[in-house]
Amino acid sequence: MSFDLCQIKTAAKPYYIESVSTNIYSIEELCFYLYENICLIDHTIVNEVLCDWIRDELGLKKLYRQLYEQLEKQEGISYFILPIFREVGYLSTQQMREMQEKISKLEVQAEDARQKLKADYLVKCGMYGNAMHEYYQILERRGPGNLGAQFYAEIWNNLGCAYAGMFQFKEASECYLNAWKQLKTKEVLRKYVSTLPLYMPKEQYKKRLKELGADPYLVTKIQEYNSRICRQAAGSEEIKRLKEEEPGKIVEELKESYRRSAKC
Repeated sequence: MSFDLCQIKTAAKPYYIESVSTNIYSIEELCFYLYENICLIDHTIVNEVLCDWIRDELGLKKLYRQLYEQLEKQEGISYFILPIFREVGYLSTQQMREMQEKISKLEVQAEDARQKLKADYLVKCGMYGNAMHEYYQILERRGPGNLGAQFYAEIWNNLGCAYAGMFQFKEASECYLNAWKQLKTKEVLRKYVSTLPLYMPKEQYKKRLKELGADPYLVTKIQEYNSRICRQAAGSEEIKRLKEEEPGKIVEELKESYRRSAKC
């Protein structure tokens, strides 16, 4: 990329990107967001409101007209996005070509598949609340196509990961269970069995394992694996730091982390 500094005035009123709860103040910031977050390009970007913001806040009337025409033509996301990069020469010719190819690959996928990519990306960024919103939309819509039961089982699995990231382990376990009933994979079972002790009393945990009818040998291996991971973690620098901190401070750190991840 060829730009590091803003060459066009910044906006007095930012453009708010709803899907990631982010304010954009300049066209360079918009370019950076689009380039780094291709999976997040959706109706919160490709719309009339952005066009009006570019005209009114940035004074880019020519670009406004270009983008508005593309909205009316409905030729595709790349035709709307690429003129924004051209306005400030943000990308090289090769980067523009690669960007167009990536967007084209996204556009040919089913709506549910595109939204899953977006949600998965949000989980990686720690924006669990936003990701959960996307996953639930997919499950409620369950659009037509050949995605199959495995695809939606993966949605349940990833939704469980989002809940776990927010320390809501009961909800996470329920999602993992939904996924396991459809996938029957050892990895999903491991997540489910591993999550249960985080909120269940010991006797209830044992009862649930019995009700589950899972292979006792496999459950034992999962428990051994978790114990090994815990022992390894106990020697990490982060754990050592936490042991030296005041309990109240640790709780506040966890709460702040939770608030950031739950932002939506």
